[in-house]
Amino acid sequence: MSSSTPVFPPAAEMEILFSKQQIADRTREIGAQISADYKGQSIVLIGVLKGAAIFLADLARAIQVDNTFDFVAVSSYGRARVSSGAVKLIKDIDNPIEGKHVIIVEDILDTGLTLSYLRGLMLQHKPASLKIATCLDKPERRLVPIEADYIAFKIPNQFVIGYGMDYAERYRGVEDIRIFPAEVAGH
Repeated sequence: MSSSTPVFPPAAEMEILFSKQQIADRTREIGAQISADYKGQSIVLIGVLKGAAIFLADLARAIQVDNTFDFVAVSSYGRARVSSGAVKLIKDIDNPIEGKHVIIVEDILDTGLTLSYLRGLMLQHKPASLKIATCLDKPERRLVPIEADYIAFKIPNQFVIGYGMDYAERYRGVEDIRIFPAEVAGH
């Protein structure tokens, strides 16, 4: 095997950071909090592809107020999984959000570069309100000052996979959130 071929260890061998049940329980709690915060109102959830798709689907079902969703896609990582610092919009929202209550849904709030960029972009659309929900928050990695309004879990600076999060596009379908081996990830 050449040194440039990625190694894909079995997910079952990786340590579970958060189980499927812990994720489900916490997502329901956040859904209840959002439902209380927006009682009697409609909201638009904007998922950041691809990582947040599973969290957004579960969160949308846990929210008891009227909600719709849309997606954006951005790129800020190169092949080496190191942020380039420049965020590029690949796919914008499909429907207008002016005057609407909007929650950006992300898988991981890491450096903050992506969410800071997206918050600025969404504010240009003049929503009635704009908040951020994230499955994971890695505050140690923050490069720009931004915080989420709804956080499922805070984690240390570890590379994780599962529940929509990937390594080289693999492991997104793993039901738990697992710690990816640092020696494989190159961290």
